[in-house]
This record gives sequence, structure tokens and C-alpha cells, in this order.
Amino acid sequence: MNDQQLLRYSRQIMLPEVGIEGQEALLGSTMLLIGMGGLGAPAALYLAAAGVGHLIIADFDTVELSNLQRQVIHYTNDIGRLKVDSAKETMQAINPTIKITCVSDLDEGNLSKWVGLSDIVLDGTDNFETRFKINQACVALKKPLVSAAVIRLEGQLSVFKGYEANQPCYQCLYPKEGTDNNNCTDNGILAPVAGMLGTMQALQAIKVALNLGEQLVGKLMIIDALDCSFRTVTISKDANCPVCQ
Repeated sequence: MNDQQLLRYSRQIMLPEVGIEGQEALLGSTMLLIGMGGLGAPAALYLAAAGVGHLIIADFDTVELSNLQRQVIHYTNDIGRLKVDSAKETMQAINPTIKITCVSDLDEGNLSKWVGLSDIVLDGTDNFETRFKINQACVALKKPLVSAAVIRLEGQLSVFKGYEANQPCYQCLYPKEGTDNNNCTDNGILAPVAGMLGTMQALQAIKVALNLGEQLVGKLMIIDALDCSFRTVTISKDANCPVCQ
């Protein structure tokens, strides 16, 4: 690291759990963020600021007025722009020293390519069909998956390493049968709840990258913002899971 990098990341380097070695590991890592919405927006801001060396951001959508209430990486002047372009501009304003790759055409045909180029994948999408496909690619390519979901005043967060013998994947938690696509378009969401979950998603990704402390591997954190409760439950590997068995 040069002098400017040492100064930029000095408050992280001061932490004995990170240090220069840990900061260099972050600078050398690549993370794929799928979705630049309510979860991906705060996650991208903090990962860029923290110095993740290469961030691949994927989203096909454009910025709408209704997004601005919670998708804090976009601004009023960005309405109509591709979310990845708007997000990249904001991220570069925070940290111009990292590499940012924009993907606006992520689909089933190229998903494995982008997952394969990444060390860690963050899923900030809002529908089960896409989440299942992301999970399947992560298991096949042995990539840690940091998954978050948020709706109304509630959120969930977990880290999946379904490629490991005793660890569940996303589909162990949510089988394809009987899943409903509830999203904030139909149910609403309180803005800071998305910010809280997206920030915690970024934190988990950094902890996985640096192998720090307690991680939510094989665990699901359930958050109720209305009564300020945090509950963690254990997730077991499904012996009949068609993805990770």
C-alpha cells in the first residue's frame, strides 16, 4: 500500500483484527454484488469505502423516483439512468482507487462467469427464482454467498457455504416448493431497515473475506425493527437438497 492508502484505511488498519495484512487482503479481493437496490446500495457504499479492491455490481434496472427513499446510492438527478452506472459514479466519488465493473445484462447464461470471477457473492435481489439460481452457481463454483432479504420492518441475513460437507445452502432453508415472492413493491418497506440489512450484509462479507469472528454460516439472523429484536436460528443441511448434496 502507498501512503495515501495507508491514510485512507488507517482506522481499519488500527484494528488488531484487520491490520495491514487484512487491509491488503481486502484490496486483493473481488466481490460480486447482485442488485443495486435497497440492500445493494448501502452494501456497495461500505464495501467501496472499506477498500474491497474489485467490486462487480450487477443490475439491469434503471433508477426510478420511488427507489430514492431507500436506495441511497442513487440521487434525484440519476432518475432514468442504469442503476449500475449511477452506483459506480457514487462509489468512485467515495473511493476512486478501487476497480468497479458494471454488469447490466446478468442472466442465467453468464451468471456462472461472474460468480466464478468473484471471491464472495452478495445477493440483494428480491425474488426467489433469482436467489435459487445465484445459490446454485455459488454451490457449483464453491463461492461463499452472503444473502439478505428485507420487507416492511423485517429482515433476514445469512452466509451460505453449501459446498462444504456439513453446511446448508440457500435452498436447504427455502425449498422451491411453496415459496412466495413477497417484495417491497407490494408490501412496502421502512427505509432505514434496508440500510441496516445492507450494511450488515457488507459486514458479513468483510468478515468472510478476512475470516473474522462469528459469521452467520449455518445460521439465520431474523430482525424485527418494530420491536428492535434480533434472533438467530440454526439452519441444518437438507439431506435431500437437490443443489448441495
